Amino acid sequence: MMSGFSRSCAVGLLATASLLTATACGSGTAQTSTPTAGAKPEVVAAFYPLQWLSEQVGGSDAQVKVLTAPGVEPHDLELGIQQVTEIKNAALTVYIKGVQPAVDDAVDPAKSFDAATAVTTLPAGEHAEEEHAEGEEEHGHEEVSYDPHLWLDPSRLATVATKLGERLATADPAHAQGYKDRAARTAATLGTLDQELTQGLTTCKTKTLVTAHEAFGYLADRYKLKQVGITLDPETEPSPARLSEVAKLAKAEGVTTIFTESLVSPKVAEVLASQVGAKTAVLDPLESKPSGDYLSAMRDNLKTLQTALGCTA
Repeated sequence: MMSGFSRSCAVGLLATASLLTATACGSGTAQTSTPTAGAKPEVVAAFYPLQWLSEQVGGSDAQVKVLTAPGVEPHDLELGIQQVTEIKNAALTVYIKGVQPAVDDAVDPAKSFDAATAVTTLPAGEHAEEEHAEGEEEHGHEEVSYDPHLWLDPSRLATVATKLGERLATADPAHAQGYKDRAARTAATLGTLDQELTQGLTTCKTKTLVTAHEAFGYLADRYKLKQVGITLDPETEPSPARLSEVAKLAKAEGVTTIFTESLVSPKVAEVLASQVGAKTAVLDPLESKPSGDYLSAMRDNLKTLQTALGCTA
């Protein structure tokens, strides 16, 4: 999935400016920038949820760029020369190790913030080891021992917001208080969202989520639900044994909805739904920019879950 950008290529690009004229390591036009007095520090966010968070905390004091374009599956990201240059020149790169190996290879530890280090993470999906044993190609989820989808728990993302405010304050001391104040407000907003989800998912007839892939572990953990992913990774085809196992579980637990995603083909979920007499619905893992923003998409997810799980107001 990431074969277009090797570790050695990324290191070479970052190590010397002369290599920025090479074309073998990526595409695009190399651009360099010289900081000027009064210029806003650049913050590079790896993909959408981190872009949203960086914009909330950075506010008018920072310029936020995102590496992953809307509609692109983050795990598929390959870095071009211009993107590597942006990472090199940024005051801070915000990422989550394990989502995008190309970014993991390119970041400078001294000028980056791995959001996973700010919170208590959950173990990788329930059948990660099984997929390894079957010799599946390694993807982003398999690069680390934890589940990287922490942004789907607003309470954890609030903790990340606070830490991000501290990191930006260190990177740009002249606007330190502004970063910390906006981080506090963002954390409070996420706390409100967390309360809405807690209240909205307390009384549900069904607690089991059957999802296209195991992206919703943090949401399930926070709101006392049970995630059953058809696959661990969005690009991994489930084995017949896995499909049979999930179908049996879905019937036993009275699952009425199989959840699909906007960036993942719904075909497997539709086949499974037909086998168990269920319907399908889209549950957004927010790996790419939604039509609204993070808050509105999470509230849309809440409504989808309430309908699918039979939750009462």
